[in-house]
Amino acid sequence: MNYTPKQLQIMAFIRDYRAANRTSPTLEEIGTSLGVHRVTVHQHVAALVKKGAIRKLPQRSRSIEILDRDYLPDPTVKVLGKIAAGRPIEAVEHPEPYTVNELLPIEPGQESYLLRVVGQSMIEDHITDGDLVMVDRSQHPRDGEIVVAIVDGEATLKRFYREADDTIRLQPANSSMEPIFVRPPQHLDIRGVVRGVLRTF
Repeated sequence: MNYTPKQLQIMAFIRDYRAANRTSPTLEEIGTSLGVHRVTVHQHVAALVKKGAIRKLPQRSRSIEILDRDYLPDPTVKVLGKIAAGRPIEAVEHPEPYTVNELLPIEPGQESYLLRVVGQSMIEDHITDGDLVMVDRSQHPRDGEIVVAIVDGEATLKRFYREADDTIRLQPANSSMEPIFVRPPQHLDIRGVVRGVLRTF
């Protein structure tokens, strides 16, 4: 996207201000920082809106939203805890900050987090002990997808299948292990669908 020198300054200021304050600057704050009149800032902001670089809601002073991906921060997710890939374990979250630098792209609106795998029940799907799985909590599972499932308070990572009589089969990807069948009145909570795996060597 082509910017004038002043527009580059404004884009950089909005980016840095939002990163530091978790909100957008006002036109007055932009003008004060760059040493230009509010009317001039308004003209530049209107031009940036027309280019599709930013979005601004009318009648609101702190409504500037950056649309240009070059001025957006790197996606950040957290490791919330561990997930069993064997026998279910107690579901306990221990938040651990973790930044993903385009290893696994996060789509707009996608609510993602990471879990570290414990166990070998998914090895035939190339998910092994110590891997990090990226989970999208905003999606509902389809048959055959790998999910984070909470069964009566215990968490596990398995493939999800709907069976007859309201039964859910949680299928391991390890031929030496048996599936888990969840039937009423057991409680099943799906916490998200696995969208990727991170592994270090």
